Amino acid sequence: MEDEITFDPDLIHAIFKLVWTRRALERQRNESADALDFQVGAGTSKKNRPNYANANALKLSCELLRVFIAEAVQRAATIAEAEGVSKIEATHLERILPQLLLDF
Repeated sequence: MEDEITFDPDLIHAIFKLVWTRRALERQRNESADALDFQVGAGTSKKNRPNYANANALKLSCELLRVFIAEAVQRAATIAEAEGVSKIEATHLERILPQLLLDF
């Protein structure tokens, strides 16, 4: 596993932070709309919790993403080869995606 090329943990962490930030903003908008109906106890709000990722969790996320992409390419290549095409196209990925998502 050490010799294989994988995704940069810093990149994956940046993506996670972007998603966490967007969800926090969306949650704030929803809470503003529902502020009159619901009160949160002190210290229990999700927006007050720090968002971080353990280094091992980032490595595992990178490896999972690498395996997912490699499997998608392999399955799409099989479909392309069956059609007699030497290049993987978006339609090949579209055809394998439903089963791939179920498998992962």
